[in-house]
Amino acid sequence: MKTRLAILGVGRWGTHLVRNFLAHPQAEVVAIADPMADNLTTIENKFSINPQSILLTSDWPTIKQEVDLDAIVVVTPASTHYPLIKDALASGYHVLAEKPLTVDPRECLELTRLAQQQQRQLMIDHTYLFHAAVNQGKVTLEAGKLGKLRYGYASRTHLGPVRQDVDALWDLAIHDISIFNHWLGEYPHQVQAQGKIWLQGDRRTALSPDGLADMVWVNLYYPSGFQATIHLCWCNPDKQRRLCVVGSEGTLIFDEMLKDEPLVLQQGYLQQQGEKFIPEGQEKQVISVEKAEPLKEVCDRFLESVRTNTVCDFSSGVVATKLVQILTCLSDSMRENGSLMTIPELDFDSNS
Repeated sequence: MKTRLAILGVGRWGTHLVRNFLAHPQAEVVAIADPMADNLTTIENKFSINPQSILLTSDWPTIKQEVDLDAIVVVTPASTHYPLIKDALASGYHVLAEKPLTVDPRECLELTRLAQQQQRQLMIDHTYLFHAAVNQGKVTLEAGKLGKLRYGYASRTHLGPVRQDVDALWDLAIHDISIFNHWLGEYPHQVQAQGKIWLQGDRRTALSPDGLADMVWVNLYYPSGFQATIHLCWCNPDKQRRLCVVGSEGTLIFDEMLKDEPLVLQQGYLQQQGEKFIPEGQEKQVISVEKAEPLKEVCDRFLESVRTNTVCDFSSGVVATKLVQILTCLSDSMRENGSLMTIPELDFDSNS
């Protein structure tokens, strides 16, 4: 039996989700909502949608009233997620939500507990965790080919688009933080961040009361002793999508800009000879990565989770809540000029 879906929000990313779910043999898209009529018209024409078979509407309450559903896909602004997802879970629907789950870790925790209570699936589209290169990178790390892990670094820069609702931290950091956490199998317990504002110092939000930072440096400190630094900027024409983990015997490099070689293991270590340290074992190994659309993998996994009613443990509400908590602590650190912030423990027990 196909999963009956409603998709809420059909901007740029929502359009990709519509494409994937319309083509999926285990999904039946029965409704699409967007407050902008032009977006609905674009979707209707782009995918030759028959409004007699798929409800096109401006709001979620109309869908609830008129259509039988199993699940919803939320691709609306993060500030709207909490009431939509809470209502959907309380009504007995499974939910796939665009990241971040919300911008408040307390709301994320509440939604995660509600999903547990309702025995419904709450999965978040952390797309990079479904990327073939990221998955193969985790396999490589777990094989111990880097020796003892020491530190990591990442750079995510480009020239626009410049957001007006969130700063560069909230726009960009979640990708690299989620990859580091996934690869290491742990979460940072302390964080630091410092930002620089050039363009929108007069645009203040609840998350960024001093203006929207255009460039941010992030430091993550993990319980194992591993440290990671992330450089984020949306006004740098040197576009980079590069993340590295360094160990005692090599470096694992995920470079999204190198389409033919996105994942490379650069092996090598230092051998002590007397008072000197000599480089040894230097070798570049290109790791084979399957060609696959990560978003298709997201849709596959969500439908499987709905069918079996089992949690996707690496992209669940728990994972999403911890990521939002990390981002919140990083924002706090920026407001306090880079102060070291300790991340508090969370209780995900739905009965508490």
